[in-house]
Amino acid sequence: MMVSYELTHLTTSDTKFSDMRSAYGDSLVNLGKKYPNIVCVGGDTTDSLKTKKFGEKFPDRLFNVGIAEANLVSIAAGLAIAGKVSFASTYAAFIPGRCLDQIRNAICYPNLDVKIVVSHAGLSVGPDGASHQQIEDISIMRSLPNMRVLVPADAISVKKLLGKIVNIPGPFYVRLARPSTEELYSEESNFEIGKGTIIKDGNDISLFSCGTMVSASLKASDILKKDHNISCRVIDMYSIKPIDSELIYKCTKETGSLASVEEHNIVGGLGSAISEVTSEICPTFVRKIGIRDKYGESARDEEIDSLLDKYGLSPGEIVKNVVALKKSEKK
Repeated sequence: MMVSYELTHLTTSDTKFSDMRSAYGDSLVNLGKKYPNIVCVGGDTTDSLKTKKFGEKFPDRLFNVGIAEANLVSIAAGLAIAGKVSFASTYAAFIPGRCLDQIRNAICYPNLDVKIVVSHAGLSVGPDGASHQQIEDISIMRSLPNMRVLVPADAISVKKLLGKIVNIPGPFYVRLARPSTEELYSEESNFEIGKGTIIKDGNDISLFSCGTMVSASLKASDILKKDHNISCRVIDMYSIKPIDSELIYKCTKETGSLASVEEHNIVGGLGSAISEVTSEICPTFVRKIGIRDKYGESARDEEIDSLLDKYGLSPGEIVKNVVALKKSEKK
């Protein structure tokens, strides 16, 4: 049975940017006041991940284990076995990058209540380069049984989603970005695990995005309408696993072709997850816009926009892909 979807978007003339990591730190403090069984385990990045705020408020509930990510995950699992809701946090390059075995066997296999919240995902991590640009994590984490994968688009959705998952038993992976991002939602916006949100309606194509690419897709949709008379429906698919099959089906029936936009390798990410749905219940063409199976490169903060453009993730590059897709449909 199809469900109804209401458009959800912060309709204001003022553009406000905020930090997902600060939203995480503040949310953790607020949740910690409400739930005394919440603990947090960090890996020498408590300043950067803003979990230090939680430790200042609850010094006996924050555990900084240093640069030992496999141990970090195992400790978080042990605390969950002891009845705690464990938040495990560091950079995405290190979790899951350095501890997949522990995540698989110590968290997912026993289905423990560990919430892995990472930052610095994708290309936009500053000058550290390919070694710190985690572009495979969505693929890795969504392939693990029992793991749920969320990719918020702004600080407000971070707070809302954390408030949801703290009351849902079992493991989650929440992927945050390093840069400040445009606030797309209002405090009244609602989020549901396993659902996506239509934030701009359109008739000609559906753009499914996650994380930083939601804002880029909105900008691209404005250009497509103005310069090419292409009406784009923009969807924030913040829940990658479980994914909103009903919404994918709805968009396929109403707009035809689909495109996915992600700051991630196109192999195994959001586009692959959507294609898995369409191939079974509503066959259609899916244009995957993302990093095309290659590593990134270093860029200073002021060069991030140019880096995203080079890797096909700027609004202009999204426009080129959509225009090419619509032209191919006419042949």
